[in-house]
Amino acid sequence: MKSRSASDRNCRYNPLWPKGLLAATLLLPCIASATLGQPEASVRADAEQLKGSVQASYQANYRVHEIQLPSGTALREFVSLDGNVFAIAWSGRAMPNLRQTLGEYFDQYVAALQVTRGDHRHVRVQLDNLVVQSTGHMRGTFVGRAYLPAAVPAGFSLGDLN
Repeated sequence: MKSRSASDRNCRYNPLWPKGLLAATLLLPCIASATLGQPEASVRADAEQLKGSVQASYQANYRVHEIQLPSGTALREFVSLDGNVFAIAWSGRAMPNLRQTLGEYFDQYVAALQVTRGDHRHVRVQLDNLVVQSTGHMRGTFVGRAYLPAAVPAGFSLGDLN
């Protein structure tokens, strides 16, 4: 029997990765409470709760509120002109609490994650009403985004979700 190298073992799909990622997401401390589909008024409350600073920028058809957390993680909330959060993006040394950030969409995400194949560092869930993409690893940097395709304003480029 031929022995596989460590790099070969690391490149193969591990069926336990979705459950491990889900467990890590649920067990991580609360990093953010911004919620997809919720009103913009929650941004200030999020920043106060997280002891973070908020900077807002305004575009023609949306606003971005960036909450800089003391840990160095940046959470960006994208708000349409109707006043609701249509997307969230993050980058930093810790994942946001997806139960809170996805809100009512969390259960759909979990169900889709159970059947999605991928590697242990990349997640991509694409449903009709929700898209979540994330990459990263412990002791590294986590980068991700979640958005509601039907709520994305006309003319908005998904490339701006960074």
